Amino acid sequence: MKAERTREFRNGARAVRVPARAPRWVVPLVKTLLAATDIALSTTSFTLAFYLRHHDLILNQTSRGVLAWSREFAPYALLLPLVIPIRLLLLRYYDLYRLRGEFSFVEDMARVFRATAIGSLLIVAAAFMYRGGVAYRAFSYSRAVFLFDFLLALASIGAVRMLLRGVQVLVRRRGVNLIPTLIVGRGPEAVLCIQEMRARPELGYRVIGIIDNEPATASAGSSFEGVPVIGNLRNLPEAIRESGANEVIISDPNVPGEALFEVMIQTGRRRGIEFRIAPTLLNCLPSKTEIDQVGSLPMVTLFRSPLSSSARLAKRSSDLIIAALALGILSPLWLLIALLIKLDSSGPVFYRQERVGMDGRVFLFYKFRTMRAGTDDAIHREFQRRYIGGQPDTNLGDDRRPAYKLRADDRVTRLGRVLRRASIDELPQLFNVVRGDMSIVGPRPPISYEVESYQLWHRKRLDMKPGITGLWQVSGRNRLPFDEMVRMDLYYIENWSLLLDVKIILQTLPVMWRGEDVY
Repeated sequence: MKAERTREFRNGARAVRVPARAPRWVVPLVKTLLAATDIALSTTSFTLAFYLRHHDLILNQTSRGVLAWSREFAPYALLLPLVIPIRLLLLRYYDLYRLRGEFSFVEDMARVFRATAIGSLLIVAAAFMYRGGVAYRAFSYSRAVFLFDFLLALASIGAVRMLLRGVQVLVRRRGVNLIPTLIVGRGPEAVLCIQEMRARPELGYRVIGIIDNEPATASAGSSFEGVPVIGNLRNLPEAIRESGANEVIISDPNVPGEALFEVMIQTGRRRGIEFRIAPTLLNCLPSKTEIDQVGSLPMVTLFRSPLSSSARLAKRSSDLIIAALALGILSPLWLLIALLIKLDSSGPVFYRQERVGMDGRVFLFYKFRTMRAGTDDAIHREFQRRYIGGQPDTNLGDDRRPAYKLRADDRVTRLGRVLRRASIDELPQLFNVVRGDMSIVGPRPPISYEVESYQLWHRKRLDMKPGITGLWQVSGRNRLPFDEMVRMDLYYIENWSLLLDVKIILQTLPVMWRGEDVY
């Protein structure tokens, strides 16, 4: 019976096998071309930087008719054997030649900035220490050349990376170059993984099979969320080989560590299989902890306040600076929007509503009005109650692209739909930021009747000031169940940093531009 069951699973695993993502030579070729492009860009940036600073010739023709470095550029030419390796090594160190798996445009640009900035510092240090092998010990290199070189390298290398990633997105949306992936578990985390990878093929994953953590419930021919179940944890190594999977995502927190380690040993590193764990965030200790000792007993103290005094000051200062700049730059747009709202429907320009802020404090929340004045909120109130309760009928989309939002709301005006799609209706919340009720980045402020439906752990998201944007908005927005949205808010609160705020703000801009998952 066991042999027959194993044979059934083997046949099922073979059935989900997908054709190779690309010929084996494609990825090495692309990486080689990318490295060659970086060499050309590094050389061009350095030579062009010299020309912009000195306006002298870079090449001269000798009496024999041979091209050679000009006398003015010769000291800089001797640095090129240092410039090119430094640039390539830093790009390699910051993982900018990785083509498989997920990526982020913002994260890639941050890595390009770090690689070029540190590379330029090393080039400056090498120039003043090396000096052409003491051939130009008395020569004074121009600082402006190195500054221009940094700016040109940053712009050119960054543009190439953005172009490469854009091509990857287009290719992946057509179902090409997706990583065959197995998911271990059949819980809510597995559902979220499947839905996210279906809705966003640009992440680079294709879920081809489910591995059940409960051997008694696994059966060949069954499916989970439309994905075939091809085995259980015991025969995972065989399922990986038969299905041709390249990655395994562990979504079940109950998978025993010993069994997982044994699977990894049996699979072997030579096959290049990557294992990832998608734990529930609430099962993890907060990052802001201290280890104390009471007598002979070690104790872990959890920070009651998510931000220290200095962190609160830094966050408040950045909020005021960004809000002041945004208000100054966008003030002409506000006048145009106010005029259009008045022409589109009767009622006030601004919509004011009581929202719940940090520590449960109620404040007056501002938006541009996108609904007809005097409409009833009973439909939204009931929908939010079911959404917070996790009712499956609140998904008004489908399995491939869920939507936990009222998509056809008759209360919204014609102009309101346009403002919502571009998230322009949120701009008046800058006033809330200046007043101190909100922050630029943070959890979204709930309505009072929403908080009434919260479970106890949901209320932890009120430990920080609400924000205009946040991790939820750039990580799925209205495609996420309420519990997952709260987990993201708690992750942000526990792992706050100014760098994280900057990343979220930069990721918000393309989300607003695309208008995805807004209704």
